[in-house]
Amino acid sequence: MIDIPSFLLALGLGNVAFAVLMAGYTHGAAPSPGLRLWMWARFGMGLCQLLGWVRVYLAVPALNGIEGAGWILTVALEIAAYCIFFGLERWRRVLLPVCALALAIVLAAGSAGAPVGYLTALVAGVVALFAAGMAWILLRPSRRASLLQRIIGANDALFAVSVAWWAASSLAGDAPLGKQAQETAYLAGYLLMIVNGFGFLLLCKQKDDAEMARMATTDCLTGLPNRHAFLERAEGARQAALRQRQPLALAMMDIDHFKQINDRFGHASGDEALTVFARTARATLRSHEMVGRLGGEEFAMVLPNTNLEGAVQAAERLRLAVRDSTVITSGTPYTMTVSIGVVVLDPNEELSAALARADHALYRAKSGGRDRVEVGQPQARRA
Repeated sequence: MIDIPSFLLALGLGNVAFAVLMAGYTHGAAPSPGLRLWMWARFGMGLCQLLGWVRVYLAVPALNGIEGAGWILTVALEIAAYCIFFGLERWRRVLLPVCALALAIVLAAGSAGAPVGYLTALVAGVVALFAAGMAWILLRPSRRASLLQRIIGANDALFAVSVAWWAASSLAGDAPLGKQAQETAYLAGYLLMIVNGFGFLLLCKQKDDAEMARMATTDCLTGLPNRHAFLERAEGARQAALRQRQPLALAMMDIDHFKQINDRFGHASGDEALTVFARTARATLRSHEMVGRLGGEEFAMVLPNTNLEGAVQAAERLRLAVRDSTVITSGTPYTMTVSIGVVVLDPNEELSAALARADHALYRAKSGGRDRVEVGQPQARRA
């Protein structure tokens, strides 16, 4: 048998401690609305549990309704925190009306002098509904869902089932079964405090680590892979092409007269030109092809499983698409062009050697009048 008052005291202090831990974690860090809301939800849940502990020793009927309303508000805050964290849209349209309706029913039942058992069952039913909603958010099909997310979702589902059982047994008036269900719900609540408390912190850390990795490999202006990331992925594509004995094409690209864009229209227009080019390249290339920014106005492209003819066709499509795009400037709109050098890797050719050949082809394209595609010379054979 569980000593319910002592258990409530432990749960309340534990949730308040988690809220304080959250406050320390978020202090001085970048604002995270989901995490801050979750912190306040945990703090409110701890206060509700402490209120439940105090209520055992105080014969104040009004505390029943206050505790019930507090539970509804805090669990609603927690589900809102998950919605914000996972970027769900329009959650307010569902959560706010449901929360307002549940609060109105519970407060009305408390004011009407409803029995404690009935009021407890009513609040437990609402909490079970919200916990099931949190479980759905975490367990819904998604390729990006981590194992940690699934574990937290399964814990929420277990909590929802145990609390729903407690609500149903309380309404049925079965005292022994209700006592067992209550103890099971409190045990599930303890597990929820531990798993979800640390779990949400770890989810936030995972998200922060993923954002740091993205920033380290992505060009902040264009959103394309930066030089380091592009060369790393291009080398991976070269190794795969070598294993599979498939052709691999590379291209070096340079926006024509880029310095004149900066000098004539300003650096903001130059940044806009780079952004427009990146957007055009992404829209033109196929899903398995990749373009990256090497620096300045210089870009490179990897075309897996593509021979020389296919590479030239892809480069021509991109060249024409760039000519059709428009750069918005402080004056008249500007139409830019691009020069491209294309090569196909020879067997066992190093990536740096192939990029050098593509760069030479790019130089010939610029020397030959720009806005054109040039094919690189074959790799020099050793005697």
